[in-house]
Amino acid sequence: MSTTKSYMANAKTVDPQWLVVDADNMIVGRLATKIATVLMGKHKPTYTPHVDTGDYVIVLNCDKVRFSGKDLAHDTHPYFSRKMQQKSYASYSGYPSGLKNVTAEQKLERGQAAQVLSEAVRRMLPKNKLGRQMLKKLKLYAGPTHDHQAQQPQEMPEYLLP
Repeated sequence: MSTTKSYMANAKTVDPQWLVVDADNMIVGRLATKIATVLMGKHKPTYTPHVDTGDYVIVLNCDKVRFSGKDLAHDTHPYFSRKMQQKSYASYSGYPSGLKNVTAEQKLERGQAAQVLSEAVRRMLPKNKLGRQMLKKLKLYAGPTHDHQAQQPQEMPEYLLP
């Protein structure tokens, strides 16, 4: 009778990869779930819940993401939809009447398109120190180029894309 041993990863045994994904014409929520899965490391057989076993993710063209919903005409955004007008992001300053609501449309017009995808991914990660560490491995770029050629990033495999 033999006993089987469970594998537990630790910080020394983890070898993170760098993956690139082009977010052009991708739905925010569906893309965010896949990115969060890769950042946590759940796509690997060596996944360990209490260790950061995930990979680095570089997202290009995050200014061209879209929401589901009825398409509408817009001056600057090619994939504008009704849900961009309805989706709101709240921030609170801590002072009385310090609540600010900003729609996704306003964020895109202000050049804060990376925050839309970053918030979606952040809310899908664990709410602790490990989740904040995982979020640091997400690199967002509004254009088609990035600054991480030295890490030799690979394209994200098809089975990990929405």
